[in-house]
Amino acid sequence: MHQQTFAEVTFTQYRKPTRREQFLGEMDRVVPWTDLVATIEPVYPKGEGPGRPPVGIERMLRLHCLQQWFNLSDPAIEEALYDSHAMRQFVGMDLGREPVPDETTICQFRHLLEAHRIGEQLFARIGAYLAAHGLKVSRGTLVDATISAAPSSTQHRQKQRDPEMHQPKQGNQWYFGMKAPVGVDRQTKLIHSVAATAATGPDSQVLPKLLHGQETRGWGDSAYRGPRAGIRQHAPKAKSFVQAKAHRHRPLSEAERARNHTKSTVRAKVEHAFLVIQRIFGGGKVRYRGLAKNTHWLQIRCGLANLYVARRRLIAGA
Repeated sequence: MHQQTFAEVTFTQYRKPTRREQFLGEMDRVVPWTDLVATIEPVYPKGEGPGRPPVGIERMLRLHCLQQWFNLSDPAIEEALYDSHAMRQFVGMDLGREPVPDETTICQFRHLLEAHRIGEQLFARIGAYLAAHGLKVSRGTLVDATISAAPSSTQHRQKQRDPEMHQPKQGNQWYFGMKAPVGVDRQTKLIHSVAATAATGPDSQVLPKLLHGQETRGWGDSAYRGPRAGIRQHAPKAKSFVQAKAHRHRPLSEAERARNHTKSTVRAKVEHAFLVIQRIFGGGKVRYRGLAKNTHWLQIRCGLANLYVARRRLIAGA
């Protein structure tokens, strides 16, 4: 490890660690960097041709994680690294020796991951890492979906909204964007399955992707009820705890409402995953056009969200 230059040394006497530094320190300890780097290495440029050698894989991966955690675009993360000593320290950069990778390099790394569908592999690697540390998937699954808003403006070159995003209506409000269904483990509250669809797609179509098939219990809202969308159909051993659905000429009885309320107290745990993804990591809006790019972004973000939820247990176990 190189000795720090004067460009990175701080001389402030009265200083304490910030929340950002504490957060990055915790995540640095729980992210399985070796496993994730090994996933990217087969498709990463080797730097054998003429020109500048490529930036190290782990450094670019750390930079990509910063984008996920702080919801930063390619130009924004470049400026943030120049501005934040804590971020440079996390990435392992010293401005006295080298510049920050420019936004073109950052964009090319993201496109490389998208082209080879590395997001899905990283999500699986993180799941295997958590299982090896005792955070295994149990027999209970909570299924639900949230909507990530997409820009509805047409003031750009294409003069149209993203054709792969749609506009559903929930209650009396319209939403334009992408739907992110997830399958969450009941005990650990970790995401074990994730998908991405247009916002108007029925939840029943992605239900098989949200179940691992070995469930003994499954919870969901009334959108997952029906002969073609039953949890028991895709997990034969599962007992369905899907909420009852009212119809136009058949309102729910008092007993059905009471059972729905009891089921909701268990199903509410799925909202903890959405809290991390949308509020803590700032993922309430999609960043790119098209489902493919946003699906890749969502898969990596869900993997990092699992590490964030389990960070204290992983640190305590270490």
